[in-house]
Amino acid sequence: MKPPALLEPMTMPDHAFPVKVGPCRASEYGITLFANHWHRHIELLYFVSGRAVVECNGVPVTAGPGDMIFMNANDLHAGICLSEDLFYYVLIFDPAVLQSQSMDAIESKYMLPIVQNLMLFPNFIAQANDYREDYLSIVKELGEKEPGYELAVKASLYRMLTRLIRSQPLTGQTAKEYRNRMRLLERLTPVLSFIEERSEEELTVEELAKLAGLSRFHFSRLFKQLTEKSVAEYVNDIRIRRADYLLRNTPMTVSEVALAVGYRDIYYFSRVFKKCRHVPPSEVRRG
Repeated sequence: MKPPALLEPMTMPDHAFPVKVGPCRASEYGITLFANHWHRHIELLYFVSGRAVVECNGVPVTAGPGDMIFMNANDLHAGICLSEDLFYYVLIFDPAVLQSQSMDAIESKYMLPIVQNLMLFPNFIAQANDYREDYLSIVKELGEKEPGYELAVKASLYRMLTRLIRSQPLTGQTAKEYRNRMRLLERLTPVLSFIEERSEEELTVEELAKLAGLSRFHFSRLFKQLTEKSVAEYVNDIRIRRADYLLRNTPMTVSEVALAVGYRDIYYFSRVFKKCRHVPPSEVRRG
């Protein structure tokens, strides 16, 4: 069975120890760091310099130096660079690596709910100084791979999860809620991929509902449930994100950018851009 379009196939350097970490840099304001996608692994971003906006399940958060973004398994997420000196680390791991074969207290109270996506952590952790030492220790251990590095990495992951459980407001979902979200995610990801690839075109709710095999009313309700946005808001976000990038990184005029991202009316484009970015597109072009 072919995986849904936005489901990222996760490769690991060592399948016997599914944990990986790496540095990421970006120097262009407005460039897409990663398009909307999801996966069954946990992902933690730690920001060293610069700023970025990361959208998690339709909710944007802005992260800067010292902040951490926590993506639970199956969180739909995308990222945009907001500076010319962005540097951050990406840590991805399969939570099953922390599970035990015996149903002890750790397994039943913590690891099983995390693996089953029934215990959810907040996406944004501001000034994550308490996590920095363990995070960078994982970077070092996976880079050097001294004897026993797997033990050191697992110990750091356990400490980070312990701090999260003790200090962050956790949310949960029932097994039924989890199954419903997964069905919704898998059903609508082809639609989200279609929008991402053809956002400059005139897309109608009827067309997208047909692609999902749903009525217009049912599709609109489920789309809002998954993304926290209407179809129009979702399409506008993609268009404005691309327009922002073109204005900052190409010689295209404001009118040319508007047409390139899908707006036939430059005045409407300017209103939408200003509403989303709080400045008119002409000001971004001058900057």
